Amino acid sequence: MKSVFADTFYYIALLDAKDSAVRATRELDSTTVTTAWVLLELANALSASRHRTVFARFLDLLRANPNVIIYEAEKELFDRGVEIYRDREDQQWSLTDCISFVVMQREDLREALTGDRNFEQAGFRALLR
Repeated sequence: MKSVFADTFYYIALLDAKDSAVRATRELDSTTVTTAWVLLELANALSASRHRTVFARFLDLLRANPNVIIYEAEKELFDRGVEIYRDREDQQWSLTDCISFVVMQREDLREALTGDRNFEQAGFRALLR
């Protein structure tokens, strides 16, 4: 089974029932890979009182899904992400994106469930653009 990276952009779209990301994922036969940092961004985006339970339930579903791999926050990934962040002053990539790129390189992933063009700038294919 093929694997794709899941970015915050995708998860926000997925939680919006009107968004086309839901349709796109129904056609996917793949494992999704993401990071604790992506999930942190998602939690921050859903920090309003009325959305907190949405995030908590969604996180439980992700953790229970055998087709979802979550890279936990570890120092090596953080430090390698900081290296990219530091080295690419010409870009406006977030540290979370830089860490995502490290994971994608580590897992030899070329495609990301995102509409974020930063992934394309880093040499990956953004499936939701």
